[in-house]
Amino acid sequence: MWSSVVLTTLVAGVAGDEKICNTAFETDIDYHTGADLGSVEASDEYDCCQKCGNTTDCAFFTFVTTADRGGCWLKKVRGGVRSYSGAISGSVYTTTTTTAAPTTTAAPVTSPIQVFIMMGQSNCVGEGHITGDSEETLQYAVQNKSMYPYLVDDNGSWKARDDVRNVFIMGSANSGFEKAVLQHNEWMTADQSVKPKGSNHRTLGAEFGIGHEIGNYVDAPVMILKSCIGNRALGWDLLPPGGEQFNYTDTNGKVWTYAGYGESPPRWEVGTTPVPIGWQAGIQYDGDVALAKHVLADLDTYYPGANAGYEVAGFLWWQGDRDSRDTALADRYEHNLVKLIDQLRVEFSAPKAKFVAASLGQNAIGEKQRGWQILDAVLAVDGAAGNYPQYEGNVAGVYTHPYSQGSESGSHYGGNAQTYMNIGQAMGSAMVDLLKSSLDITV
Repeated sequence: MWSSVVLTTLVAGVAGDEKICNTAFETDIDYHTGADLGSVEASDEYDCCQKCGNTTDCAFFTFVTTADRGGCWLKKVRGGVRSYSGAISGSVYTTTTTTAAPTTTAAPVTSPIQVFIMMGQSNCVGEGHITGDSEETLQYAVQNKSMYPYLVDDNGSWKARDDVRNVFIMGSANSGFEKAVLQHNEWMTADQSVKPKGSNHRTLGAEFGIGHEIGNYVDAPVMILKSCIGNRALGWDLLPPGGEQFNYTDTNGKVWTYAGYGESPPRWEVGTTPVPIGWQAGIQYDGDVALAKHVLADLDTYYPGANAGYEVAGFLWWQGDRDSRDTALADRYEHNLVKLIDQLRVEFSAPKAKFVAASLGQNAIGEKQRGWQILDAVLAVDGAAGNYPQYEGNVAGVYTHPYSQGSESGSHYGGNAQTYMNIGQAMGSAMVDLLKSSLDITV
């Protein structure tokens, strides 16, 4: 039997359909052909997305600010995808508008919320399929393979944990909370009817496995707080403050300067003058951090009854596909990952917070296929490796290849729910092992 768990926050009624802007924009990408519906004026990519949503048959758009091809181009399909500096492309979803049922008054929480912040790109966002009869779905794994029994009750209905809060906020760049989309704000459950109004997120990430492992160990209220968006590189969009310029010689002998934090464009040939674009290094890092801080500043909205504050107890990082597509950024990944670990601890005033990083699932140790540098970097920063003595007992790298069911990070592992669940459980288990450590952190 498959039915929705009954919660006090369950959707109460259907009010109709509406188009929702998917803020997982693609930067410097043009949907060049796509059954164009013409162009309109727009102030930015959000305005362009909104105008697509208000146009019949429009499902995709490209917003361009270059002198030769400015405007908001509306499209029926995502066709002719190509690199195009200055272009920002995206899509809209048709979803059912719902009204939330009245919520009950939460009992006061008398101990600090233990917050675990998840960051990364599209696989951290989560693309695992939840419902359906095909083998890659979570429903099939639970119902037909008896996997992940903690997700359902004795009747086979999705159940929720009342000790683990699932919060996911997503926004593009550093555009502010008002333009972000609250994808999740509920007790941890696979029930897809329990969503904030306007959420278009209907797939799963690693948070279910992470929340289960941490929730079982931590004797305190837990919040898994995810702030991320797809198609972002650690060496560019997510570069933390302190990330420096560096030079790289390509296979043709050209020397390029790659941008440091706050600089633009992403790279320029040495000896030329860089021409900034409407994006800069670290803009997504700034945005993801700001959105997480916004949630924490209004804690009771996201963890009902919270009145004893919070502690950022850990960070979980799953990213690297975008960097793996640029050899210079892939080679720089370990350096940037160290910068990220140290900066996030400073950013959230959490010097003792544990840090778990996960590799790309398709990469096996010793195989030199695309992305191997990401795996090597993740394993190198693990405190047990000895490369960074200050990380002993407080940073762990998770080798995810054994947990992947196939495909690769760029294809979101074919949407296989088991990949996302297995990697989540492994990341959660690694975090628990670090929480058990009594070693202090030196930053």
